[in-house]
Amino acid sequence: MNSTLIGTAREVFEHYPHLTVLEKLWKSWYDYMDNDVLATGLLFFLTHEIVYFGRCLPWMVIDRIPFFRRWKIQPTYIPSEKEQWECLKSVLRSHFLVEALPIWTFHPMCQKLGISVDVPFPSWTKMCLEFCLFFVLEDFWHYWAHRLFHYGPFYKYVHKQHHRYSAPFGLTAEYAHPIEVMSLGFGTIGFPIIYAYFTRNLHLFTITCWVCLRLFQAVDAHSGYDFPWSLHHFVPFWAGAEHHDLHHHYFIGNYASSFRWWDYTLDTEAGPEAKKQREQRWKEKEEKKLREQLLKEKLQ
Repeated sequence: MNSTLIGTAREVFEHYPHLTVLEKLWKSWYDYMDNDVLATGLLFFLTHEIVYFGRCLPWMVIDRIPFFRRWKIQPTYIPSEKEQWECLKSVLRSHFLVEALPIWTFHPMCQKLGISVDVPFPSWTKMCLEFCLFFVLEDFWHYWAHRLFHYGPFYKYVHKQHHRYSAPFGLTAEYAHPIEVMSLGFGTIGFPIIYAYFTRNLHLFTITCWVCLRLFQAVDAHSGYDFPWSLHHFVPFWAGAEHHDLHHHYFIGNYASSFRWWDYTLDTEAGPEAKKQREQRWKEKEEKKLREQLLKEKLQ
């Protein structure tokens, strides 16, 4: 193979015309690195940094443009440059000191679990079904783990750091205590690992795309903006920024990450409107119970 990445890519593009462009680029990367552990580690780390900060950047720009304030969920609070900078430094420390080591040890685990790095990739239909499964499982884990972090000492010593900003902004998505980063991060990486263990049929490209989707979801949920074109207006069970912003504002409720069904089903929705509806349901339940009791006494 050629000694440069561009040269390697040129050879791959010439010799493997049946592959898609993405598959050719993927193969070029692994052929050029000639070290799968290093290739996977760099791929995951760089993908995480580029996607996370690349998705945060538009929100940082939007925060500086008054035109967009009409869609700010908490319009009286705009993060200052100092707050953005302090948050950025903390997130970078977390990325290099907490998340980097597991990323660099990921490839040996892939080999043991049979997670493929070869081309061609699985079909998009298969990958999309796996994305849906991972979203549902991650949301389940996030709800219960997040709810636990709001209990007593877990909140005081761990989760309180994430709640430093009652009005979140994009960068705060991964502004958290190392214990929380690892615990909630299990929902993103742990379930694909478990899936691979049982199926022996998962591709690293699928995991890479899934992590990108999860990063987009997390950053957007912390953006602090609810636009008319935000996804939850078209997919009612999607959570989004409007859902998670209430959690930061009231410090309780709305524990799920991607979907609304856990908070709705388990009656942990946040905000005054949800509280009013909850009280109304309790009132109706008590009235029904009282009517049934009076009816029973009357029949006796």
